[in-house]
Amino acid sequence: MSGRSSDSILALLAGAAIGVGIGILFAPDKGSKTREKIKNSLDDLKDEVKTKFNSAEEEAKEKFSQTKDELKETVENLLSKSSYKAEEAITFLEEKLAELKKQNAKLQK
Repeated sequence: MSGRSSDSILALLAGAAIGVGIGILFAPDKGSKTREKIKNSLDDLKDEVKTKFNSAEEEAKEKFSQTKDELKETVENLLSKSSYKAEEAITFLEEKLAELKKQNAKLQK
């Protein structure tokens, strides 16, 4: 999850918690009812944070998996290309060696 979206989620949750708290504290209820409302609001907030965290965790896992697959594909492509280039170099060197052997044979006669 990016820094901006995590900051936005935190700001949203903090604002919600503050708003709920202020609303409950200024409500004309008995203390026991007010405490129950605060408890319920905190439970709801806890569930919301847990849901957001699980969502962010799943998103991070998915992005990691995609990045891992892309990296694997890139490495395979590089290995394939380097193998092809190595084969070209070996063929070139074999041809040059054959030419040198011919020239050496002529010089030894």
